[in-house]
Amino acid sequence: MRLVRFATTDGARYGILTGEHVTPTEARTLEDAMALTGSDAPPVPLASLDLLAPVERPRKILGIGVNYAAHAAESVSFVDTKAPQVQKWFNKQATAANAPFGKVHLPRVSDQLDYEVELVVVIGKHGRHVPRERAMDIIAGFCVGCDYSVRDWQKASQTMIMGKGFDTHAPFGPALVSPDEVADLSALQLRSFVNGELRQTGHVRDMIHDIPAQIAHLTAAFTLEPGDLIFTGTPAGVGAAHTPPKWLKAGDRVRLEIDEIGMIENEIVPEPEGMRIG
Repeated sequence: MRLVRFATTDGARYGILTGEHVTPTEARTLEDAMALTGSDAPPVPLASLDLLAPVERPRKILGIGVNYAAHAAESVSFVDTKAPQVQKWFNKQATAANAPFGKVHLPRVSDQLDYEVELVVVIGKHGRHVPRERAMDIIAGFCVGCDYSVRDWQKASQTMIMGKGFDTHAPFGPALVSPDEVADLSALQLRSFVNGELRQTGHVRDMIHDIPAQIAHLTAAFTLEPGDLIFTGTPAGVGAAHTPPKWLKAGDRVRLEIDEIGMIENEIVPEPEGMRIG
């Protein structure tokens, strides 16, 4: 099943995506949406809907660093790192979550905004101490995501948290694609484009630490809960690896694609002015 979440006049709800049409449902929570078997409502064109992030406000947004060998090699030039023997994790803040076609802020405090296309895993069941052979059992589905990164802030911190957690910097979607919809997860190709220029390509099979290994490692330390997101790593070709670096600018359009999962696209816009309190 492919589930999308969209805005309506009386709040957000989920629908079942089939081709270019969506069948609305009454489900408003991820748990209710995962229990759906169908809907009798008339389908509506996908293009007529305002798509939202498939999970409203994830409790945890976790990302694994340098998880593709080619990206690990290129990263030495800008974060002084190499392919880790032990998984290297960071978190993006809940306020980083963004709609699949949402606008992404170019921070006021930096001009080093970068892109990273990633396969996103959405957790569907509670899991602690999950062995790798049972890891797929707790997955609700997959999305396309972009781990937008602020490189100077990332490099300045002992962890990557400050460069990874800016508001709007974790768009994902367009749909939550259940595992049974994917014929061969390892064969999926990831691609990113900036203003139509191909920047990144890679396959899920290129991961250093595969998804079952990631889930086993994380749940050895803490419980994964329904709606948690795992950003599973990015292939080579990020902006920081170019000479000179190809930082994103206001007005740029970033398109992220993964075979069988879908496509998201974001416009880069200046961060709004002003202070927000309350």
